[in-house]
Amino acid sequence: MLILVCSLTSYGQKTNDRYQIIMDEFMEYYNSKNYKAVFDLFDDTMKAAVPMTSLEQQLEGLNTQVGNIKNVIFIENKDNGKIFKVDHELAPLEYVIFLNDENKMIGLRPQPFRERNIKVIERNITEMILPFNEEWYVFWGGTEVSKNYHVAHVNQKYAYDIMIIKDGASFKGDQKKNESYYVFGKDIISPCDGKVVQVIKGVYDNIPGELNPGQLTGNSIVIETNAKEYLLFAHLKQGTVAVEEGQIVKQGDLLGQCGNSGNTTEPHLHLSLQNTVSMFGATGGKLFFKKILVNGELKEDYLPEKGDVIKNIEN
Repeated sequence: MLILVCSLTSYGQKTNDRYQIIMDEFMEYYNSKNYKAVFDLFDDTMKAAVPMTSLEQQLEGLNTQVGNIKNVIFIENKDNGKIFKVDHELAPLEYVIFLNDENKMIGLRPQPFRERNIKVIERNITEMILPFNEEWYVFWGGTEVSKNYHVAHVNQKYAYDIMIIKDGASFKGDQKKNESYYVFGKDIISPCDGKVVQVIKGVYDNIPGELNPGQLTGNSIVIETNAKEYLLFAHLKQGTVAVEEGQIVKQGDLLGQCGNSGNTTEPHLHLSLQNTVSMFGATGGKLFFKKILVNGELKEDYLPEKGDVIKNIEN
């Protein structure tokens, strides 16, 4: 997520609509990819904190994730600034903006927009299998922060990071090559029947150890279940996404392959249950699996935790 924050010193407001004017200008420049004009909306402190090259990279990444801006609506005052609802093509966001007396931005922070009337999903009611074959290792999973750092983030709460471990390591050979990682290129399958409601593709796979913060989920797929639950599969391998938006999938259908695209340091699958299509503004829920092998033992209606070795039961 784009975060531009500088000095938030108190400034008086000269007009009631000056914030709306600046946000309308931001929308125009952002949609036309005139990032130099966006940069010129900043005060000198913001320009020093967020150089032009960094701003361009962040805005390009934001556009890839949520698309152009369709509308900007004032919501409420925030300390010495204001909060706007910004409707992007793929998801709404909240923008917290602060201006100085010269109507220059001294702070700009997009963040998830949360509709109060969207029902939080505590856990899935749809029966699930694991979205892969073979034995995989749960690197992050569970309901406690000590076992799953995602728990501290509302939009990713209870998400999993899963990979393959052999002899205590996730790779063999050159640590800087994705092909050295056991999980890289492994098939990702649909854990249930559903509809593909979002696809992001065309994102390159990182060199292991490097991040791509401008493309948070990388190549990714979101499936909607019949119960209006949303499953996010992130960091897929470039060129392997095998489904399109609107496609109906059955349990076990191929979705793509595990990769290393997006904001990730090594190949793995990020899997989460959420209550909206977009990860921005979502609230995560607990994802249970109907009947799987956990460390060699049969478990039913199970939520995997960090350290578990998990596998589907053979048909």
